[in-house]
Amino acid sequence: MDQTRDVAAVVLAAGESRRFGGRKQLARLEGRTLLEHVLLRANAAGLRPVIAVVPVWLTLPARASRDLVWVRNPAPERGLSHSLRLGLAAVPERIGAAIILLGDQPTVTLEAIEALLSARAKRPIIAGAADGILAPPVLIERIGFGLVDRLSGDIGLREVLAAHPDWVTTVAVEAHAPDVDTPDDLAILRDGS
Repeated sequence: MDQTRDVAAVVLAAGESRRFGGRKQLARLEGRTLLEHVLLRANAAGLRPVIAVVPVWLTLPARASRDLVWVRNPAPERGLSHSLRLGLAAVPERIGAAIILLGDQPTVTLEAIEALLSARAKRPIIAGAADGILAPPVLIERIGFGLVDRLSGDIGLREVLAAHPDWVTTVAVEAHAPDVDTPDDLAILRDGS
């Protein structure tokens, strides 16, 4: 059975980009925006639909897939947890799980996504682990969607993963994709490409 068949992508990209000093979602790397890189990776992994949670000012990319669902977050100051709730609420009922991706991780690998898909089991969350650290992407089975209702602020799933290891299946990944939080982070990626 195709493990991607009932798995959506939820791409969180509504942050205020304070440390970056501007609209990070539009920063370019190798001819594409950071967000476009992540959207393309989700498409390449076969995740459908791809749900992007974005600020209200961000327009749909010209080359957007028809499977792209654009969810505008009118209150990005409420943090990552609010975007996560908006994204999971947009996952169609027929879809059994969602992989959470960050819009500022343009180098997330297909291998990391595929490792999560291949580890689907009875636990509600599957997270990649590198050097003992759990980080996105993270797969949440529909049965676990309600877990995000307990979250607040800019922490995402970190507290849930730490507080409830019995809910989490971990899979080893070589390394986590770096976040682009500052212009220096982007410069490092540009120099390495």
